[in-house]
Amino acid sequence: MHDDRAVVEKRLDRILAERLRPAVHTRTHPLDIAAWHVPGEPVPAHQALHAQYTPVHIGHEWGPAWGTTWFRLTGTLPEDWADQPAEAVIDLGFDLDRPGFHCEGLAHTDTGTPIKGLNPRNTHLPLHAPPGQPLTWYVEAAANPLILGDNGFRPTHLGDPPPWLDGGTTTGAPLYRLTRADLALRDLTVHELVHDTEVLAQLMRELPTDSPRRHDILRALERMLDRLDLHDIHTTAPAARHELTTALHRPAHTTTHRISATGHAHIDSAWLWPQRETIRKVARTVANATELMTRDPDFTFAMSQAQQLAWLKQHHPDLFDRVREHARTGQFVPVGGMWVESDTNMPGSEALARQFLHGKRFYLDEFGIDTQEVWLPDSFGYSAALPQLVHHSGSRWFLTQKISWNQTNKFPHHTFWWEGIDGTRVFTHFPPVDTYNAELTGAELAHASRNFTEHGHATRSLVPYGYGDGGGGPTRDMLARAHRLADLEGSPTVELHSPAEFFTAAEADHRDPAVWSGELYLEFHRGTYTSQARTKQGNRRSEHLLREAELWCTTAHTTLGHDYPHDTLDRIWKTVLLHQFHDILPGSSIAWVHREAEQTYQHVAAELHELIDHAQRALAGTGPGTTTFNATPHAHHGIPALGAGTPTTPAATTATENPDRTTTLDNGRIRATIDHRGLLTSVLDLDTGREALAPGHPGNLLQLHPDHPNAWDAWDIDEFYRHQGHDLTDTDHITLDGTTLTVQRSFGNSTLVQRLHLHGRTLHIDTDIDWHETEKLLKAAFPLDVHADRSTAETQFGHLHRPTHTNTTWDAAKFEICAHRWLHVGEHLYGHALINDSTYGHDVTRHTRPDGGTTTTARLSLLRAPRFPDPDTDHGHHHLRYALVVGADIGDAIREGYRLNLPPRTVPGSNPVPPLITLDNPDVIVEALKPAEDRSGDIIVRLYESRGGRATTTLTPNFPHTTITPTDLLERPTGPARDHTEPLTLRPFQIRTLRITRT
Repeated sequence: MHDDRAVVEKRLDRILAERLRPAVHTRTHPLDIAAWHVPGEPVPAHQALHAQYTPVHIGHEWGPAWGTTWFRLTGTLPEDWADQPAEAVIDLGFDLDRPGFHCEGLAHTDTGTPIKGLNPRNTHLPLHAPPGQPLTWYVEAAANPLILGDNGFRPTHLGDPPPWLDGGTTTGAPLYRLTRADLALRDLTVHELVHDTEVLAQLMRELPTDSPRRHDILRALERMLDRLDLHDIHTTAPAARHELTTALHRPAHTTTHRISATGHAHIDSAWLWPQRETIRKVARTVANATELMTRDPDFTFAMSQAQQLAWLKQHHPDLFDRVREHARTGQFVPVGGMWVESDTNMPGSEALARQFLHGKRFYLDEFGIDTQEVWLPDSFGYSAALPQLVHHSGSRWFLTQKISWNQTNKFPHHTFWWEGIDGTRVFTHFPPVDTYNAELTGAELAHASRNFTEHGHATRSLVPYGYGDGGGGPTRDMLARAHRLADLEGSPTVELHSPAEFFTAAEADHRDPAVWSGELYLEFHRGTYTSQARTKQGNRRSEHLLREAELWCTTAHTTLGHDYPHDTLDRIWKTVLLHQFHDILPGSSIAWVHREAEQTYQHVAAELHELIDHAQRALAGTGPGTTTFNATPHAHHGIPALGAGTPTTPAATTATENPDRTTTLDNGRIRATIDHRGLLTSVLDLDTGREALAPGHPGNLLQLHPDHPNAWDAWDIDEFYRHQGHDLTDTDHITLDGTTLTVQRSFGNSTLVQRLHLHGRTLHIDTDIDWHETEKLLKAAFPLDVHADRSTAETQFGHLHRPTHTNTTWDAAKFEICAHRWLHVGEHLYGHALINDSTYGHDVTRHTRPDGGTTTTARLSLLRAPRFPDPDTDHGHHHLRYALVVGADIGDAIREGYRLNLPPRTVPGSNPVPPLITLDNPDVIVEALKPAEDRSGDIIVRLYESRGGRATTTLTPNFPHTTITPTDLLERPTGPARDHTEPLTLRPFQIRTLRITRT
């Protein structure tokens, strides 16, 4: 036979696009339209219902960027439409290729009850009225601008806060044009024929050209086309559809790949829109999902991020009631177990623990559901501390997708055991469909099957389907495809499952899962460790202020009987957790988001400072003198860990200006020499006589690199930035003020002042920068004279090692890494640490010198200046603190990292404040001390082994108590109660949460 495939396929494509799809709606009837343009920020429905509306027509232009227009749509169903399938169809000016990224709408009844969202590929509204009865809808239309459009990553100020936030007006050119608002009759047979045709056509194109099944489908589709009269589609559609019956009912082979399809709508809690718009996106999506549930009892929808459901409860209680109702039936499935889909690289230890505590508690309190899966499809890499936290929260499974974005190395597994730094393993799935916004197309399902790496060991994978980010979630079209693909020859089978159903089946299905040990490092988006430094600094400061507030308020509550501010701290914690969302803390959102974040962190800091001050003053009493408080987990200058007293005097520093224009700072432990360029030329360890810096290489060398990633400006640092750079060696002034050396520099459009001073074995560098660069990366380099084959970086509840060599592509890809408060490099029994108060991005390289020695250069990434999505990223003033700890082991790095971030506080009063608890092993660290969440009066202590070895310690409460009970993160018992005299044994990096029952 002649090969006419191309002819038939082109014929099919044209008829499907130009004839069949348009024929789904047979008759239309226009609606009357009126509009009210909101003069500022969005208003609730009850206010919009009583606004003054002006009649408008199709073609009406609406919406300056970020504006809101309410449309009132009225009409009556024609009498001759009785008992026929009718619906309203609304097009606000949608671009079909941009679901979730431009205008959206939420339709309400005339009493203000939400009905359903309106999105580019979900434009219909259901009808529940007989002919002759008046119909009224109120549609809240959001004029969200398209930030990331066809022009790619071009700078735009569309993401700036709108002028009306500062008292301006809602002026600006309209972005959208209303293009349709009518009632329409739907031909159900044509509707089904469209889906029959699409499913078979998509499947056909994924099959090999020599596959008999492909040709069988081709001929069935050709017979269908031959049966159609294109001038009378509605009459001939039943016969045409009949021609596809056999092709649609051929069952799948028994060995075919099995797919669990889970309805989902990934919604970034902020990104190319502000948080207030996310609240509306959530309402539109939930309205769509719950409306779809009433029409298809097999449909299940998984929604993560407790914060988003909390917003729904606050702003749309009627929609939240619908969620509760469908959660009881199992159709609406809360997942994730975290407050938001958090970044996991940068949140601190206790903050990441609280993500689980607050997320899982919300689901338990509101739905009675103990979520078992951790759902993080889109975060930018995954901390090696996560497996233990997942397990300690009472969860079982982990899902991610983002690792498919790796630039260099393809991740080798899709279903596997992920092992964390402490040895805990969690069953993990990485959907081979390579998207968390699937549409259940033939191409997607074929890719999932071809891509799956566990063939021969396992047979199933998960596909999250639905338009995300306000695109409306799953649609009736997707469900139509899912039902047809349940058991179809040539395609993977598709079952509508919840995540728990998938994971339970996958665990039973996989014969021998592989093990991946350590972090899931994303070989992409490495710039997120540095972009938007003020947001990162606000997060770091908030985490430590929360530690202090809980510690001192708990101490005052337990010893003095003061009221504990449960509600205030609960609210503040949730605010901080929200801002750890994976497009806020990483610095990849629009300007509006980050300007709001900066203001929020200022309010958080003010509240926490007030709580801390109030508690400390009460504890210090009213006697003469002062009391100094130490919130770190280590004694400091005679003040006990977690207690207060009078500090001892630190060793004095001497400062000498030398004839050769160098300056020397010396405190008897280290001697630092700074040359006329303001650079460190020597940092001598006086205890060992060893020089910290490599010969001929200055330390604290600021280096400015061009920063032009190939894409994703705020997200990415590409390796080739290293090919060019400029050392900042010119100075404006160098002055000595007592024992502090001040260096001032100017470069480009920016100025910088650094203050260097000594404390113990630590050289502190406080930096003020007025930063006005564009597309530049600023690093601070320390070339250290140690032979380090790996660097060690603090992560949550421990640390991890990364190679400094580039033996493999996996090693080379980690050219920018994340560390928390410290980074350590060293050789046997000797090393150095860099500590910081708000910097996360680092890089470590090494080279062999002519003298045979090794220079290991550790650099901090201080600031970036990407232009997208915020063209003014980080412009303005920054205060950064970092330091070099000389001759440091890991314990020194841990201790000094805490001290830099938790400086002592001194208040009037002379009462000593004994710590509430004491430990007798410095390797075991108290990370949190607080009242129990159930407000029973019990005290919760969270501690961990910090050095990576087995440890034994005795925990002694210094207040009346009865027993100590081990618990999980949610403070539920996990073992028998015990007496405090029994020693605690911890595995390497083990986290222990303990409940101390007070008497």
